[in-house]
Amino acid sequence: MTLEELDKEYVLQTYTRNYTNFVSGEGSTLFDENGRDYIDFAAGIAVNSVGHNNPVLVNALCEQAHKIIHISNLQVIEPQAKLAEQICKLSNYDGAIFFANSGAEANEGAIKIARKYGETKFDKKKFKVITLEHSFHGRTITTVKATGQESFHSPNFSPYPDGFSYVNSIENIYSNIDDETVAVLIELVQGEGGVQPFDRDEIQGLYKFLKAHDILLIVDEVQTGIYRTGEMLASNLYEIEPDIVTMAKGLGGGVPIGAVMTKHKDILVAGDHGSTFGGNYLSTTAGLAVLEVLSKLYERDELHETFIHFESKLREIAKKYSNLFEKEVGLGLMRGLRAKDAQTVALVVSNSMKEGLIVIKAGRNTVRFLPALTISRAEIDEGFKRFDKAISSI
Repeated sequence: MTLEELDKEYVLQTYTRNYTNFVSGEGSTLFDENGRDYIDFAAGIAVNSVGHNNPVLVNALCEQAHKIIHISNLQVIEPQAKLAEQICKLSNYDGAIFFANSGAEANEGAIKIARKYGETKFDKKKFKVITLEHSFHGRTITTVKATGQESFHSPNFSPYPDGFSYVNSIENIYSNIDDETVAVLIELVQGEGGVQPFDRDEIQGLYKFLKAHDILLIVDEVQTGIYRTGEMLASNLYEIEPDIVTMAKGLGGGVPIGAVMTKHKDILVAGDHGSTFGGNYLSTTAGLAVLEVLSKLYERDELHETFIHFESKLREIAKKYSNLFEKEVGLGLMRGLRAKDAQTVALVVSNSMKEGLIVIKAGRNTVRFLPALTISRAEIDEGFKRFDKAISSI
């Protein structure tokens, strides 16, 4: 059997796959089985934050694997405690953390914290959560329902949990709050929803209002967190301190990990929540290595310089092909080009792959760019050279 045949025979077909067989990577360059190189502007959908084959991450994982890979959470796990400390310190957040395995699990944990808060902190139960249209919060039954996109709410998986509603703007959140509303769940930059950042003043106004009315603000930083938008958290960039923050993707550099961080440290108690694999030795060792690499880039301003160079190249493309793209969107290395139609996006993504460049699509007719935060200037330049060639053939 070929690899494609093997995949189609034995793997559930829940993805529309490209069947290029990658066998190795270095930095932001991948190599297929024929030795052809591809510039990676997707980083596994913002996961490979320190690139492929990063020596700090690889060495840390190898060293830890020779010691202990996993024990249960019934015992204390040293790198777990140290990673929790690092996340809190780097984000300047007075909170505590529960570790899971994915962004969806982190968001499930956030919703559980909010629901218990609403059950135990008020005379009358509060349980409703308001989210935004075009949002994306995960693929579990609950987080799909929290996602503000009707296309995800297939009747095939119903009935869904009650208590979720969606509004089309930050402004419309206020009029949809009632005496059963316990939390508002938002992304500061909507990723799957088209790489759409929200206005800083609007977010700060919402933050102050919710705080004054004892309603929790949950910020989904699964994609925006871990320096993706320039600071440790996008919440730092927006100068807010949410009640609950969720993280995943870039935190493990490719090793599955999720985290929910909250300032309400007393809400969950023993038995309220758990995870067999969450926060084990291997994943939290990965997290520590990733933060070691990225915090140094941040402190030396190298991260900022990379952002500026990537953005300048992207703006050149947007200007050159204004007949295809309406505007450039995003923050940091969470970027997009808003195309004039969905067909253009599909052609750009497929043509880029043919030219040896990996980009992906997002909602609202957007070509999405999520490269490793360690990407080199040479890889950026070569990637956009290939991108230009891919677009010119449309």
